[in-house]
Amino acid sequence: MALIRWEPFSEIDSLQKEMNRLFESLTPTTPKTNGRGFIPPAEMKETEDEIHLKLEVPGMDAKDIDIQVSAEAISISGERKEETKTEEKGMTRSEFRYGSFRRVIPLSTRVQNTNVKAEYKDGILHLTLPKAEEEKTKVVKVNIS
Repeated sequence: MALIRWEPFSEIDSLQKEMNRLFESLTPTTPKTNGRGFIPPAEMKETEDEIHLKLEVPGMDAKDIDIQVSAEAISISGERKEETKTEEKGMTRSEFRYGSFRRVIPLSTRVQNTNVKAEYKDGILHLTLPKAEEEKTKVVKVNIS
């Protein structure tokens, strides 16, 4: 009968890998689709007069993006439908990605929600949110130019 050395830390390592795999499957952290949707990365900069927000939403049309701004937060949602088809050497390869997202970003200061400017170019959504002089509570739908 052969003796086998027991390594207790290898079992802990195996358990940690399984837990990491479980949490990665439950929480999407990249803008890739995974059946449940995707989370687009965002970048926010604040100046004295405005808040600038950039959101990465490649493969979408401007008409598929919905932006709603209140004085305290901004809600951005949309749905991506992307399909590619390649034909090489008599073979056809087809891939598709679908996914919807909704992201609510709280704002550090109140904004003038009626004067928000939006621009969508090369898969990047740029929003300019002017800071409010007074309190405003209504929600306004923003059209992308």
